[in-house]
Amino acid sequence: MDAESIKRIYGTYSSFYDLIFKKLFYGRERHVISMIPLKPGDQVLDVGVGTGISLGLYPRWCRVTGIDLSPEMLREARKKVDEQGLRNVTLREMDATRMEFPTDSFDHAVAAHVVSVVPDPVNMVLEMKRVVKRGGLLVLINHFRSENPVLGRIEQALSPLCTKIGWRSDLDLGALIRGAHLEKARIYKRHRCSLWKVILSVNEK
Repeated sequence: MDAESIKRIYGTYSSFYDLIFKKLFYGRERHVISMIPLKPGDQVLDVGVGTGISLGLYPRWCRVTGIDLSPEMLREARKKVDEQGLRNVTLREMDATRMEFPTDSFDHAVAAHVVSVVPDPVNMVLEMKRVVKRGGLLVLINHFRSENPVLGRIEQALSPLCTKIGWRSDLDLGALIRGAHLEKARIYKRHRCSLWKVILSVNEK
């Protein structure tokens, strides 16, 4: 998928995205945000913020910057910012694989359900590492190709179809870990049968 295709697909999804995905994603996003050791005044980057499902989960005493490639998704996120009075939130249209922020701009970063959407997942995580200060927490939630050989082949076969509707089903976790140098990350599922994994990595630059 290229950036323009992603913008087009998620622009189409924007008006009904919450109806489909909020119930599915909200609990995991609440869980991962609770894992971040936030302090008053911390700067947090939310990568692929989408319609802003996660924005109200952050404490009001930290500053949150949400970025997304889709202006239509950001329009929905801005509605939540206004409705909930989230004065600690800033939203920007931006490519997560080529962030416009200076190095060491943030204390922590979260990317929920987005790494399999971007054209270059490894570069996205490397960009997160660049803009987050040393010692900050990098948090990812995503589905990765199953380690079960049969399921993995099915996911790989389905990936061309999934790509047409906005994400990859065959993202290789091992390749992401090696490429982004996340070898010391904590990786787990919230529930044994969950389709999504949580990755917590202290940014060692």
